[in-house]
Amino acid sequence: MKVAKQENLRRTQSKFHFKILVMASRGFILLQISLLLTVATTAFSLSPYYYKNICPEALPTIKKLVEAAVYKERRMGASLLRLHFHDCFVNGCDASILLDPTPNIDSEKNAVANNNSARGFEVIDQIKAEVDKVCGHPVVSCADILAVAARDSVVALGGPSWKVRLGRRDSTTASRTQANLDIPSPFMDLPALINNFKNQGLNQRDLVALSGGHTIGFAQCFTFRNRIYNATNIDPAFAKERRVTCPRTGENTNLAPLDPTPAFFDTAYFNNLVKQRGLLISDQELFNGGSTDNLVKTYSLYPEAFWKDFAKSMIKMGNIKPLTGNQGQIRVNCRKVNY
Repeated sequence: MKVAKQENLRRTQSKFHFKILVMASRGFILLQISLLLTVATTAFSLSPYYYKNICPEALPTIKKLVEAAVYKERRMGASLLRLHFHDCFVNGCDASILLDPTPNIDSEKNAVANNNSARGFEVIDQIKAEVDKVCGHPVVSCADILAVAARDSVVALGGPSWKVRLGRRDSTTASRTQANLDIPSPFMDLPALINNFKNQGLNQRDLVALSGGHTIGFAQCFTFRNRIYNATNIDPAFAKERRVTCPRTGENTNLAPLDPTPAFFDTAYFNNLVKQRGLLISDQELFNGGSTDNLVKTYSLYPEAFWKDFAKSMIKMGNIKPLTGNQGQIRVNCRKVNY
């Protein structure tokens, strides 16, 4: 009887020890999985310090060349900012906008919003060549160059700075069809604009803040002709002024400034909207009795609020569906896919 009790005790202890071992093993496995996930997240998430060890000269080189390009032609700052915006809104920030047309690439350069309008491609080419030279080989993606050039352009024109998150890779495809669908049109009303930005994971504050990028640059006559001749929510003196260089027919590519100080990153854009002097239909829709009116007023009165929100929204926009890790590639030539 005593032997039987001892045997039962031994079996109970063995089961208890086995259970502890199993739990310990499971704990170890879970710990390993957790560590692997942490490493993966770290490796494949964007970081402002991505090039710190890979190529510390990359960002200073981009800054130097952007400053030179903007000094040569201040309008180039707006053009480089717009390239990043139009890139991110089409399948994410992947430099697809830079790909030239080929039998296999339906170039986004030929999309309605970009054709005979998007510019600055030669500046990006120059930056890419110089960055690859200082880094010793192609380690900086064209998508990251677009993101950094946009920030440096804003700073060069007197605007705010922000830490650009880096580590994007370049796409191997482009989509003119998607560009036509996703890049917001200058003819959109407020509900359409809100929905367009919402599809990119951006809210109404992002919409108004990012639209503030129109404080720099110009627009072509055909994009605002209907507004200056037919709109009722427009300052008559402003409409008359704009009609001088934008007739009812023809002269489609004649340029007009998006705000009175197109070479300076300021809040004149929002001041204009309050006075019903927005150039594009999509501009004035932000201050037209709708849900974004108060934000426009705030930005017109408090430049620091605009700067802060613009920087936040640029970081948020730069995070739209980036290619990371083993996705995509680092293009040798921003205009062509590596083969």
